[in-house]
This record gives sequence, C-alpha cells and structure tokens, in this order.
Amino acid sequence: MRRKDREVTDPSKIEDIISRCTCCRIGFNDGGEVYIVPLNFGYTAKDNTYTFYFHGAKEGRKAELINSSPHVGFEMDTDAAVYSLGEPDVACKYTARFQSIIGNGVISTVSDTDEKLLGLSLIMEHSAGKREWKFDEKMLNAVAVFKLEVTKLSCKEHE
Repeated sequence: MRRKDREVTDPSKIEDIISRCTCCRIGFNDGGEVYIVPLNFGYTAKDNTYTFYFHGAKEGRKAELINSSPHVGFEMDTDAAVYSLGEPDVACKYTARFQSIIGNGVISTVSDTDEKLLGLSLIMEHSAGKREWKFDEKMLNAVAVFKLEVTKLSCKEHE
C-alpha cells in the first residue's frame, strides 16, 4: 500500500468497517475482460481470516466464471463523501473521506446443505440484522450460495 498513513491494520477496526459495508463487488477475469458484480453478502471472521457468502442464480455468467475462473478480486467501501478543505471555489481544495477493503480470494459454489443454510443466514443477518430465518426447501434448492475464501485483504481509510 502506497499510503501507509491511511492503512488500517487493527483487526477490530477492519471488522467494524466490513460490518458497515452493504455491497461487495467481485471482479472476475473473463478471458481478459474484467467482469464486476455487486453483491450483498454475509461473512465469518476467524483468526483474521474472512469467508464471504453470496447468493444468486445457479446459471449465468457469474456461475460459469465461478466454476472456470475462481481466483477473484473484491472491493467494498463505506462512509464515502467529498468535502471542501476551506476554499469551495477551488477544485484542488476538495478531498474525499472513505473506508475501503480490497483483496483477493478463491470463490466456489457451496454444495453442503448445512453450509448453504449458514451462508444464507449470514447474508440475511448482515443485510437485515437478524440471524434466525426459516428457509423453504424449494427455495433452498433453487438458489446457489457462493463462498469467497479470502487469501489477501487490505484496508484503508481517509477522514
């Protein structure tokens, strides 16, 4: 990271930032073309190792890329704002506030039913603030759950 003064390394601060992000953008390499998909997510954190869960259709470009090109990049951010440093008529006297997470990992389709239920529960907990949900078996069979096992993560903020 070039701007070490903006790097966040405290695990509790990183956890706080992730918990406030509402969208994770996954970047796939599709034969030399970058394909970016914004997704809502849930996650687990154990010993500063993150696993992110997503859901979607079992078919389509995203599902095909997960099977053929599972090494991905990701990005999420929160609290973005642009503000003046005191001279509102001078463009170069503006700056941006933000907190962001970027990284890499390996994404795969979850096949285990218990892990699929866990992933969906974590997505709902992160999105709706509640963990205990009932999932209809027909719906559970119709949806795909994907997990991204993070291999590299960096966090940055500017206030």
